[in-house]
Amino acid sequence: MDQRPDDVSREDFLKTVGALSLVGAGFVPATQVVANAAVSSGPRTITSASHFGLFQATVANGAITHVAPHPSDPHAPEMLPGLADLVYSPSRVKYPMVRRGFLKSGHLSDTAERGHGDFVRVSWDEALSLVASEIKRVKKTYSNSALYAGSYGWQSAGQMHNAFTLLHRFYNGIGGYVGDIGDYSTAAAQRILPHAVGSLAVYEQQTAWPVVLKNTKLIVLWGADLIQNNKIDWVVPDHYVYEVLPRLKASGIRVVSINPFRTDTDVYLNAEHIAIRPCTDVAVMLAMAHVLYTEKLHDQKFLDTYTVGFDKFKAYLLGETDGQPKTPAWAERISGVPAHLIAQLARDMARSRTMIMAGWATQRQDHGEQPPWMLVTLASMLGQIGLPGGGFGFSYHSSCGGAPASSGPVLGGIPNQLTVKSSAGKTLWRGNAAHAIPISRMADMLLNPGKTIDYDGHKIVFPDIKMLYWAGGNHVGHHQELNRLIRALHRPETIVVHEVFWTPTARFADIVLPITSSLERNDIASIGLFSNMGFVAMKQAIAPLFEARSDFAVFSDLARRLGFEHEFTEGRGEIDWLRYLYETARKAARKQVEMPNFDTFWKRGIVQFPASVQGASYVTYADFRADPGSNPLSTPSGRIEIYSTTIARFGYADCPGHPSWIEPDEWLGGAAAHKYPLALISPHPKYRLHSQLDNTSLQMSKNKVAGRAPIWMNPKDARARGLANGDVVRVFNGRGEALAGVVITDRVSPGVARMEEGTWYDPLKGGVIGALDKEGNPNTLCLDKGTSRLAQGPTVNSTLVEVRKYVGVPPAVTAYSAPTM
Repeated sequence: MDQRPDDVSREDFLKTVGALSLVGAGFVPATQVVANAAVSSGPRTITSASHFGLFQATVANGAITHVAPHPSDPHAPEMLPGLADLVYSPSRVKYPMVRRGFLKSGHLSDTAERGHGDFVRVSWDEALSLVASEIKRVKKTYSNSALYAGSYGWQSAGQMHNAFTLLHRFYNGIGGYVGDIGDYSTAAAQRILPHAVGSLAVYEQQTAWPVVLKNTKLIVLWGADLIQNNKIDWVVPDHYVYEVLPRLKASGIRVVSINPFRTDTDVYLNAEHIAIRPCTDVAVMLAMAHVLYTEKLHDQKFLDTYTVGFDKFKAYLLGETDGQPKTPAWAERISGVPAHLIAQLARDMARSRTMIMAGWATQRQDHGEQPPWMLVTLASMLGQIGLPGGGFGFSYHSSCGGAPASSGPVLGGIPNQLTVKSSAGKTLWRGNAAHAIPISRMADMLLNPGKTIDYDGHKIVFPDIKMLYWAGGNHVGHHQELNRLIRALHRPETIVVHEVFWTPTARFADIVLPITSSLERNDIASIGLFSNMGFVAMKQAIAPLFEARSDFAVFSDLARRLGFEHEFTEGRGEIDWLRYLYETARKAARKQVEMPNFDTFWKRGIVQFPASVQGASYVTYADFRADPGSNPLSTPSGRIEIYSTTIARFGYADCPGHPSWIEPDEWLGGAAAHKYPLALISPHPKYRLHSQLDNTSLQMSKNKVAGRAPIWMNPKDARARGLANGDVVRVFNGRGEALAGVVITDRVSPGVARMEEGTWYDPLKGGVIGALDKEGNPNTLCLDKGTSRLAQGPTVNSTLVEVRKYVGVPPAVTAYSAPTM
């Protein structure tokens, strides 16, 4: 395990990156040897991987001294060196900790202390006994429906130490729990697209890039940024898109970007940028559809053959049902996009082989189900779906969608499901979620037990949660309207959190268990969610720091205390599970690709699979187009549903039976804009993965302004408020207020402010509802409202704010240090 891995042959090699300077207020250099670090006789290099890519870590004297991209990845992002900084962050949770009030009074403690109460160090035995006791108490007193098991799964790219999987496996072992449905990224699209095209689409392979480069004449990037978001992946990124972009730039393919700001992709490709008001995408799409129909540029044969419901939609489009034809002039008043640009782009799309590459930000808004549905409708009217280089795609900007797939096997993980038997062999239970709620409705659930909400044709009754258990993820960094969430986090009797760091989520816990980073344990991961180009051994670089343990070790110990350790572990330890997962995949791969045995793989550190011929020539919906009868979609009709009878029967006024423009509660055209005249958008961060890496000096050197989160503003808006670059400002509305550092740029449209999501929430007074966020998390300001009764997704991009220069000396940022002990 400690041997230097063999180099992997590739034509291009990335030069070794020099050690990152880790000078920054409060940040400890990675070369510093800390307590419990393993001692080594000399420097060694290990292969590992993260959500940012493959890398090699140099270890000397028991400490990580250097992290560099793996030679096989010439497009590794600039965040990788920050991983060394991360391991030694002063915000590490070092020991099992219990909030003092909870240690004294247990579940009867004052929950309002969460977020600011001090913590007491306890032994692992005491901490785990306390957790096990609380699980048994809540289950016995209230039933499993009072146990909420939450995770967001981004903690590690590894398959074995996947906190999401392990958490749910453990809770299945006690007979069930309350879980969640969907995610914060694509909740609205996840629910509407199965009705429209019979699949998730946002998490599926796209028409392969070689096909696009060969056949496409016009690419429309609708709210998509290929450069920024493809740096990361749910597994280990293959970074294939960065090989494509130079070829795309030189190809002569026309690229048009519709977005409230000019993205890095727009700048690199010199794309034609059409500035649009946030939350008005559907209006522009409708106007394009109006042009296509009234100028007879639509493909009626495609609509008749491959879709249902166009006639009902057409009546709405032409204004026959509501008296308002959806003309470009109508859309201009709503969106700010000139009517002539809308009309001309519609004509150009009809006359060219066009690929619409859609981003997910367009559905993280009020009525977020409508943009993806309307985009599918627009593509259907163009009639190019299923043709090489034509149609639409929802994941070109995520996990390098469009990278040619290999013929390699899928790397599985430890199963979620678990069957627990008595000593006599009788099955006691097969665990499963006793209840599930849309994840973005978590605060609503905690605040309103017994409340009934609609969800995709069903009724969901919120359970009364008494114990919240969170492992793998920082939900205080993800969830919208943080002041409402704080109020919600006062309700459960007990909150347990597994964490590597003192994140904002950990600070609201009663019991905090210190977890190892991925560099302090062994794991295995696949490379490329869509390409599946290989497996990588994530080798342990150093011994666990302080008293950190892996999630697997923690849940195994808890399972032992609760009587099902063998069922949970299946008698396997860490290396046993890694060998099992690899060899299972190897057995499945025998007919497709040659793979070495586990021991050889582990020594080498990586195994790669070549792209298949089929993967390089893949065209989305090609089979459906060739023969819709033999290859129907998984919709009720088997075809694309422009009008959904199923949705219409639900009777949701906020999600009718066909795509529609529905005015958001908050947008620049609404009444609230008089008081809060800036539309706040919160895209994915450039140098982080959500909140990961925010507690590193990398962020301080590359991303912070005046020591806090940046806010991009147009020169016109900055001038009207007397602001200059680097000013600290107060960003506020009726839901909260946060500080940020000003960046003035004409890349942002007038009337729009841009703050990246994932900044660590840092209240002026911890745990106090309404406190000023000193660091600048945009979710302090966002509305906690479901997209509609169909999906109940987050609406973070439907947010209005005002900005004013902060008067006086700004308070110091304290988010990245440990709380009072």
